[in-house]
Amino acid sequence: MFKHEISRRGFLAGTAAASVALGLRPDSHAQARSPLAMSTKGMVTSPHTLASEAGLKVLQQGGNAMEAAVAIGAVIAVTYPHFCGVGGDAIWIVADRTGRKTTFMGIGQAAEKPPEYAGDKIPLRGPLSTVTSACTVDTWRHAHEYSQANWGGKHSFASLLDDAIGYAENGFPITGSQLFWHDFRKDDVANWPGFAQVFMPGGKRPQEGATFVQRELANSLKLLAKNGARDFYEGELAAKLAKGLEAAGSPLTAADLKNTRVKEQAPASVDYRGVTLLAPPPPTQGISTLGIMGVLNEIDLTKVPEGSADYYHYCVEAVKQAFLDRTGIADPDFVPQPVDQWLAKDNLARKAAAIDSAKAMPWPHVFKTGDTVYFGAVDAQGNSVSVLQSIYFDWGSGVVVGDTGVLWQNRGAGFSLDPKSPNVLKPGKRPFYTLNPGMALKDGKPYILYGTQGADGQPQTLSVLLTRLIDYKLDPLQALSRPRFLLGKTFSDSRDSLKLEQDAGQDVFAELAKRGHEMSPIPSNSPLGGQAGAIVIHADGRIEGAHDPRSDGLALAL
Repeated sequence: MFKHEISRRGFLAGTAAASVALGLRPDSHAQARSPLAMSTKGMVTSPHTLASEAGLKVLQQGGNAMEAAVAIGAVIAVTYPHFCGVGGDAIWIVADRTGRKTTFMGIGQAAEKPPEYAGDKIPLRGPLSTVTSACTVDTWRHAHEYSQANWGGKHSFASLLDDAIGYAENGFPITGSQLFWHDFRKDDVANWPGFAQVFMPGGKRPQEGATFVQRELANSLKLLAKNGARDFYEGELAAKLAKGLEAAGSPLTAADLKNTRVKEQAPASVDYRGVTLLAPPPPTQGISTLGIMGVLNEIDLTKVPEGSADYYHYCVEAVKQAFLDRTGIADPDFVPQPVDQWLAKDNLARKAAAIDSAKAMPWPHVFKTGDTVYFGAVDAQGNSVSVLQSIYFDWGSGVVVGDTGVLWQNRGAGFSLDPKSPNVLKPGKRPFYTLNPGMALKDGKPYILYGTQGADGQPQTLSVLLTRLIDYKLDPLQALSRPRFLLGKTFSDSRDSLKLEQDAGQDVFAELAKRGHEMSPIPSNSPLGGQAGAIVIHADGRIEGAHDPRSDGLALAL
């Protein structure tokens, strides 16, 4: 492809996603565009074709996985604006064959002077939901510097933004996913400052297949390319952002932007069938994902057929057991986090023993929503990167900041106003965080890169993805294509029921209902199942990967 060319493949991706988002079975295009990618030299995966292409190009030019991931993150911030962007956050897990492993915790902190809120909840949308800063851009900076220091990176930071700038300035075929979320929120957008000017040209919803242009965002990205990533926080762009946030009525200030920086921290881990699973530490729900897998590690799945009622029952009940600890997750700078206790083998064994194989336990959790994107990259040297990038809800806060084209996140709406809550809002605090990209190590080396969109659904989706990859030896495309579940409320269904994709089969539905699960069938390949990606690095050097048939993307091999 030529630089910034609008690919037909990207258009077909958008069309396929529209059918999925509307609850239809994917058409032949959706199946054809989601092959199993294979290589021995490197691979990328993301939920948008153009983003995957940008990452692959970096690998083709001799770049490493970290550089490819920065390019992917920048492009997808442009082409998937309803789920992520430069006004949001990101979390990275990185590892290599030397034994290095770490996380980049790109979580914006609460304003130093948060407002006095009326009522008992932070607004979900609008200026008062923009109570946390945005750290995505600083993760790109940190990743670029890490790449140069540890992985021999040679690409300039500016060059990694080239494709993103091109797609913002010249446009790209709008995706069906973006149009779905336009339509879903059509009654709300009138109250979102600056939203219509950017996302509804001429005051109208874009049409399917239209070229979507974001010139103000392009100008902001050009400033980052010219002045460096920190310009977002303490430079020319920062000044524009601070002015726009103030004008919109946000509590964030120039000082809050300047104080925003990535925290590099050691990942949390748990053993699963002899594989080490890595997850980001609190305040993320990575601990929940590890807890689920730790419970399942105590259950002998060799006697449980994949896709059976027993299989779904054990996965669902493990989710419930792990989520019992989830309400305690908070910013460790403010609230002690007993991670070792939560993930202790005896604690996980007790939870596994509490599972009744014939009866469902009540669902104990309050639903949290949220959307995000997952992408990953691996290069020929085995350097591996697993990333989630998000603006929290679809369309974040709905607030476009001044003339920057930057849509700000509403992650601060995840705080509590209850003074007894571990997650109570305080100046400079990071909220409870749903983002938890993952990586599995075998013999200390990267083995599986994985992650998904879906808030509460993330740990649930990862439980079936990981068991299918590790226990049942499915390839990434098979594992991503099989039926998935979502337990609890959703934006469209307020019941605490077990949503299961209907291609799981009538017999499975009947048996799960018999065990006490309140069943709600959802369409096969439903967007409620998340948009996951996976790359598997085999011991013999083979790399296999895919992205979700529920998404607009795919894995591409070098």
